Amino acid sequence: MNRAFWGLVKKEFIQIFRDINMIRLIFAIPVIQLILFGYVVNLEVKKIRLDIYDFNQSRYSRELIKASQVGDYFKPATGKLPIFKLEENFQRSKSDMALIIPHQLSQKLIKKEKVTIGLLADGSDANSTAIGTGYLALIVQKFINRFYHFKNPLNIKFDVLYNPEAKSVYFMIPGIVASLLLMLTVMLTSMAIVREKEGGTLEQLLVTPISTTTFLLGKIFPFAVLGMIEMIVTLALGILWFGIPFVGSPMLLMGLSALFLLTTLGMGLFFSTVTSTQQQAMFFAWFFSIFALMTSGFFTPIANMPEWMQYLTYINPMRYFMVIVRGIMMKGAGFYDLLPQIYPLFIFGVVIFSFSILRFHKRAG
Repeated sequence: MNRAFWGLVKKEFIQIFRDINMIRLIFAIPVIQLILFGYVVNLEVKKIRLDIYDFNQSRYSRELIKASQVGDYFKPATGKLPIFKLEENFQRSKSDMALIIPHQLSQKLIKKEKVTIGLLADGSDANSTAIGTGYLALIVQKFINRFYHFKNPLNIKFDVLYNPEAKSVYFMIPGIVASLLLMLTVMLTSMAIVREKEGGTLEQLLVTPISTTTFLLGKIFPFAVLGMIEMIVTLALGILWFGIPFVGSPMLLMGLSALFLLTTLGMGLFFSTVTSTQQQAMFFAWFFSIFALMTSGFFTPIANMPEWMQYLTYINPMRYFMVIVRGIMMKGAGFYDLLPQIYPLFIFGVVIFSFSILRFHKRAG
């Protein structure tokens, strides 16, 4: 029995090491995952995009702006900003917070009168909002206290947009909706094609009068439908059960989700051309999904990541779709507000889907 046991063990090891894809899965992916988690997961809140509306334009206001740059917690916008850009920048995800310096600042400081400062925040990320507003309030408080000899010389007019109750579930549910659409379609598509390979039916189907393109579209269309159905069910559950607000256009979200499906279905199809078993396809799809989620800003703000990792996120279609889902659901962002995300998502979708179909044609041929 021992001889038979060790014979089987030897056979399995030989079979594993003959499969180059399996070697990649066993050794390369854990190393990449370790590096990815080590650099991406950062619970600190830094480099908050801060718009400053300075109506005072004095040395005092300039000193306050300079104070906000200490510690790398904020990235103040440079140049003069018109006040009508305030909410527009929030809707387009160009800024996270806004500091409004009143035109009476210098006069109030000289006369030792109480100062009122305006502070607004994008509340879509409740955790970052709470920490960021705490940082900024402390910075402003310390700056103002330098000019007074009595307590409480500062009054902060504070407002949180889109999530005034600072509920973290408002931030998580849109991200979960996007992640489910990604993982479901990538995994199902990659495994479905490989299943035909393993069963020996792929060659039989390809020699029928059905064209390769028709075959592929027929195989992946059901997964696109299932992905959209799951997205609708998840949205309905989030709205009805958790009370998540949905202030944007449902039709716009469905249309842009269909655009995102070009990428996810294309990636699933690509994995089916580089793997020969369902197990391999599942591992590749799982690894891609984890990478896409970790670098999308779902768990950790992209600004908190190392600079080289931030550049890497630009090749992640999930980064753009995450902004789209949260922007439509929580901020009521419209088509033109989301154009900076729609353009790259469209390019990624067309390129990845077309490349995957061409690669499948070549492998099938």
